[in-house]
Amino acid sequence: MYPGAFAQDMPDKPAVIMGTSGEVVTYRQLDEAANRVSHLFRSLGLQVGDHVAFCLENHPHYLALAWGAHYAGLYYTAMSSRLTTDEMAYIIDDCGARAFVTSAYKRDQAAELTGRVGDDVALYMLDGAIDGYLPWEDALGSQPATPLDGPRMEGRDMLYSSGTTGRPKGVQFPLPDAPLGTADSLYMLAAGLFGATADSVYLSPAPLYHAAPLRFCMAFHRVGATVVV
Repeated sequence: MYPGAFAQDMPDKPAVIMGTSGEVVTYRQLDEAANRVSHLFRSLGLQVGDHVAFCLENHPHYLALAWGAHYAGLYYTAMSSRLTTDEMAYIIDDCGARAFVTSAYKRDQAAELTGRVGDDVALYMLDGAIDGYLPWEDALGSQPATPLDGPRMEGRDMLYSSGTTGRPKGVQFPLPDAPLGTADSLYMLAAGLFGATADSVYLSPAPLYHAAPLRFCMAFHRVGATVVV
């Protein structure tokens, strides 16, 4: 399953609740935002198997960004918001990102990145933009909230090790050869071992760029649960 499957039957159910502000993102809002994200990436010429990266704090739009990359069949790298600028530039280059999304929270390092990433990397910023970056909200607003045309294949994250012995290292697995909504191992773990259902509420108190928080939040979205970040 995936958010769009629940948006049809329970559109107003909270998919994400931000723990500090109480802001709610419903399943309809999550799915529509993810659809817009997928259209935006496709409009840049990205095809299944291409790569995007993002670096921002726990944010109400974080999971829509991840799901949108997933909807488009892309690899996506969620980067630690605590990286140095050198580390950020290295990962963007190493993973082959064609688009990079950050937020005003990271504006100082984002400014340092301009000129250090390739000209073929599209740069976007949430919550306001600086020179070299396009406003994320404006870019999404020009895209449709409907699904991409044709069959959609599952995307996948490509996350990085902590770099204990040198530079961080990307851990890349093959993309699933499966249509969007196909159950994965974490879905089976959440539903089978933990007994997660659409009535569950999952608390994620950690940075979403970490592997377990990001993956488990998305696994609980696959059962239609509410995620509290």
